Amino acid sequence: QLVESGGGLVQAGDSLRLSCATSGFAFSRYVMGWFRQAPGKEREFVAAVSWGGDKTHYADSVKDRFTISRDNAKNTVYLRMTDLSPEDTAVYYCAASYESNWSSMKISQVYSNWGQGTQVSVSS
Repeated sequence: QLVESGGGLVQAGDSLRLSCATSGFAFSRYVMGWFRQAPGKEREFVAAVSWGGDKTHYADSVKDRFTISRDNAKNTVYLRMTDLSPEDTAVYYCAASYESNWSSMKISQVYSNWGQGTQVSVSS
């Protein structure tokens, strides 16, 4: 089970931190990712973090603004978002993948477990 929290309505330039609490699987053995889906658009990759947290990857659109991290002791993954803009408005999903090929972590199909999503709305 994956449960996201931390979304909300903010103004452009504000920051938010999303959390994804997990249970029921060996969290430390899974790549964790964040995806988002805006109204009328396809779900897109945002960020991913490796099992031990030593590798991260970001979509170009969020690089240098968003930071993904994980706490394996708490079975939780985070997404720190700064300098938010209206273009970041979307439902944000966390996901877990047992895929061992790090180069595949941007592909949603390799993620087997998904949360229900949390809404992030950014006003201008």
